[in-house]
Parts: sequence; structure tokens; C-alpha cells
Amino acid sequence: MAGEGMTLGDLDGKVALVTGATRSIGEFIARGLHAAGAKVLITGIEDEAGARIAASLGDGAAYRRLDVEEDGDIERGLAEVQALFGRLDIIVNCACSYLDHGLATARADWLKSLNVNIVGPAMLVQKAVPYLTKPGGVIVNIGSVSGKFGSSSRGPYACGKAALMHLTRLAAASLAPQGLRSVTVTPAWTWSPPMEEMTGNDRGLADRAGADLHPLGRVGRMEEVANVVVFACSDKASWVNGSELAVDGGYSILGPDQGRGPRYWCDLRSSETETRGA
Repeated sequence: MAGEGMTLGDLDGKVALVTGATRSIGEFIARGLHAAGAKVLITGIEDEAGARIAASLGDGAAYRRLDVEEDGDIERGLAEVQALFGRLDIIVNCACSYLDHGLATARADWLKSLNVNIVGPAMLVQKAVPYLTKPGGVIVNIGSVSGKFGSSSRGPYACGKAALMHLTRLAAASLAPQGLRSVTVTPAWTWSPPMEEMTGNDRGLADRAGADLHPLGRVGRMEEVANVVVFACSDKASWVNGSELAVDGGYSILGPDQGRGPRYWCDLRSSETETRGA
């Protein structure tokens, strides 16, 4: 269940606004923050799902529509969280667009994707500053390993996630004098709706496919990402600022050779040649 395993009380008295919280990792983050004691404004553009999640959480949770492409929605969301809960301690930028055709992506799609993946989060950070508790407020940006490494298939999504990591550094440097922290949480392959779709909802297949790329031998779970977000938002992370918390099972420690070295790959290719010649 989303939020399972959280330590109750870590965020007692805190209030969070989470974008992209109507499904997938964003939903798990909202549930995790609520389980840890925070009041949560769930936001997104899937109204029925958002209302259902808020109702399932009960007291201390509400849903409001917030499209990060719309400044008016951002401003209304911030005013609403203040009106509902009387303060704002945490914002989590989790809304994202997967609109991406690599280098073939059309201009309009580049602009659409980047508007969701970096411009919207930047506007939320900018507009949230007057509301955030000072000192003690926290900004968490949900990155991706796609923003850290090259790919032949991903363009706007990867570029947006790379830019989001730099937004974290910009916010950390700019807002630290006011006692505000900014952190990136970076998942690798995670068992979530996109991966469910590409595997036909076969988690075993996803784990087997991810085993060679993640030293822990599987793909991540959404609750594992949420757990790290809860930590980043808590006072236990009070000296964590401007940095990246990788939730990737070791994915980012491996080079292109997957940590195996040249002998492994030479032996593999040699065996493949022998097999074809047999």
C-alpha cells in the first residue's frame, strides 16, 4: 500500500503541497508525507483520482486542481493550502510530461514538455517562497537518472530532468539565507504505471530486465522513493541542501560497462561468436 513503512510523527505539524500527486510516484509521495504526520494538498490535473486519494487519506488531506503550466493555478494552489492548513512547509515538484521523441521531437512538443518539466516547477518555487516557513521550509524536486546520463531515445524529458537538478542548486544557493532548503530526489527504473504498461504488468519481467543495471538486482518501488522524500523533508535532513539523493539501487555508480570490465564483455562477445558458428 502507498505510504506503508513510513515512520509516523517525523513530519507532525508540517504542511506539504505535492504536484503530480494524482497517480504513480506522486501519489505515493503524498501518501508517505501524510503517513509521516504532514497535512497534504494533493494537486494535479486528474480530478477524480485526486479527490479519491484525498478522501482515502481523510483528515489532513485535500485535493485541488493545479496545472503547472498555468501561473493562475499555481497561485490559487498556494493560496488554497494557506487557507486550508494555515502554513506551508514543503513543496514537492513531481508533475512531469513524458512527451518525447528524442531528436525528432517537434518544437511544439519540446516547449510543451519543458513547460511541465522545468518551467512549471521553477514558477512554483518562485511563487511559493513568500508562503514557505522560514527557516525550515523545504523544496524537493523529483529528478531522474535520465537527467544524468546520455540516451539516444530521450530528448525533452531527459533535458527537463537535467535542468530540474540545476533548479535545485539555484534554489539552494538563492534561498539558503532565508533558511530554506532544496533537494533533488533521483529515482532510477521504478515499478510504476509507465513500467507496468511496457511490461504488461509483469513486475518479475521488470526486475529481470533491471537486474543488470541496478546492483541490487531489481527495479525500485514507488514507496522507496517516497521514503527518501519523507526523510528529505524532515528535520533529520536539516543539513542536506542543494544535493541529490539517489534512490536508484546503485544504478548511477555503474559506468557504461555496467561495472563488469572489459574481460566480461570480450568473453561475452566471444561466446556469442562461437554460438553463431556452431
